[in-house]
Amino acid sequence: MDKVVTSASAVADIPDGATLAVGGFGLCGIPSTLIDALAEAGPTGLRVVSNNCGVDDWGLGLLLRAGRIARMTSSYVGENKEFARQYLSGELEVELTPQGTLAERLRAGGSGIPAFFTPAGVGTQVEEGGLPWRYAADGSVALASPPKEVREFGGRRYLLEEAVTADFALVRAAVADRHGNCVFHAAARNFNPLCAMAGRITLVEAERIVEPGELPPDAVHLPGVYVDRVVPAGPAGKRVERRTVRPAVRAAAEEI
Repeated sequence: MDKVVTSASAVADIPDGATLAVGGFGLCGIPSTLIDALAEAGPTGLRVVSNNCGVDDWGLGLLLRAGRIARMTSSYVGENKEFARQYLSGELEVELTPQGTLAERLRAGGSGIPAFFTPAGVGTQVEEGGLPWRYAADGSVALASPPKEVREFGGRRYLLEEAVTADFALVRAAVADRHGNCVFHAAARNFNPLCAMAGRITLVEAERIVEPGELPPDAVHLPGVYVDRVVPAGPAGKRVERRTVRPAVRAAAEEI
């Protein structure tokens, strides 16, 4: 089955209030073409599960700036000033989750496992509840996280964490064939396969699309059975969150 479509048609049925699992880590491996198409399509009230929320003018930050995101489930949000403003003003609901727990919640959702126990967060507000998910306009906590169930195994305490599934997953791959089999490049593999597994409908943008049979079976990171639509990645290029280099004069002096 040829799953290649345009980016506009790929996101056309994403409704208001949909839950999205979005791949990427920082700006590495984010599905920027699909995010741009979604920004153009205009759904609102989106509930997004992603490691972070891009930056102010790139990635999920574009949807956030346009007021399209109602809730974020993330592990890291420190690169986006608009995110902080919306959260502290009560415009955005935020569930902060330990990074490994978030990865496992997505993997469990894609594997049909409804919940699991983890030691991450034991003895903190993750266990006890009370983390501010949403602030009121006056700065008080309008909605707080609930306490989590705790059980002991082998003399150690563990928290029960529920799996994550999403209505749609947005993912970026280095290479995909027309059947949806995907290969990711290096660190861009990060959350992308996990998000793809957790989505009921999975959209993949690929930097290169090849014919079925061109990818060796052992090279496939994500089987096409998880993928519903494949989109050619746009020419917008890639961004770096923080570009850090040594001054040229200092660098030359250190080489002497």
